[in-house]
Amino acid sequence: MRARLVAGNWKMHGSRAANRALLDAIVAGVKGVECAVCVPFPYLAQAAERLQGTQIAWGAQNLSEHAAGAHTGEVSAAMLADFGCRYVLVGHSERRQIYGETDAQAAAKFAGAQGAGLKPIFCVGETLEERDAGRTEEVVARQLDAVLSRTKFADAVLAYEPVWAIGTGRTATPEQAQAVHAFLRKRVGAATRVLYGGSVKAENAAAIFAMPDVDGGLIGGASLVARDFIAICGMAQRKG
Repeated sequence: MRARLVAGNWKMHGSRAANRALLDAIVAGVKGVECAVCVPFPYLAQAAERLQGTQIAWGAQNLSEHAAGAHTGEVSAAMLADFGCRYVLVGHSERRQIYGETDAQAAAKFAGAQGAGLKPIFCVGETLEERDAGRTEEVVARQLDAVLSRTKFADAVLAYEPVWAIGTGRTATPEQAQAVHAFLRKRVGAATRVLYGGSVKAENAAAIFAMPDVDGGLIGGASLVARDFIAICGMAQRKG
C-alpha cells in the first residue's frame, strides 16, 4: 500500500518569527502520516535546523535546470541537497503560468533533482479553458511525457494541480480528481504516489483523500495555518 504524503507549499510567505511558530506547531501536531514543508530559499536553513531529527521533511519550491555556473539568482539541486532537502517542487503551475517555464525546462529540473538525490514532486495540471475544451488528459499527458521521454519516474512524486483550482477557492470534486489521478497512474505505475493540489482545505480534504488513487495532498494556503494543516494531515492517515 502506498504511504500517504502531505506536502505544504508556503509559496512566497513567511518570516523567521512566523516560521518558528508554525514549524513548532507542525512538529507537535502531525502524527501518523508522512509530511513535508516546501519553504522559500532564505528559510531552508531555519527549517533544516528546526526539523532535523523530527518526522517532518523539508524541501524547496523550485530549482535551476543547471548544475552550476554563471546563472545569477538561480539555485542548484546540489545546493538544496546541501541543506538536507528531501523534496523539491518541479513544474508548479505558477512557474509555468507566470514565469513561462516550459515542459522541457521542467523535465530538465526533474532530472537534475534526481541526480542530486532529491525527490521531485512533479506538478501537472490544466487551465480552465483547457478543461472546458475537454483537453485535460491531453495536457497532463504532455507535461508528464516530457519527463518520461528523458528519464524514469522512479523515486518521485506526482501532483495533479488543476490550474483553475489553485488560489481560486474552487476545488475539483473528489470524482474529478479521481478521474485524472487514475489516468495518471496508468502512465506512472501503481507504486508512484499521486497527490492532489488545488485549494485543499480542512473542510474538503477527507472527501478528496477518500478517493482510491489520491495519495495525499500538495497544500498551499492552508499549509500556513497550523491548525488547518495539522487537520489535513490527520485526514490523510490511512484507515484499516
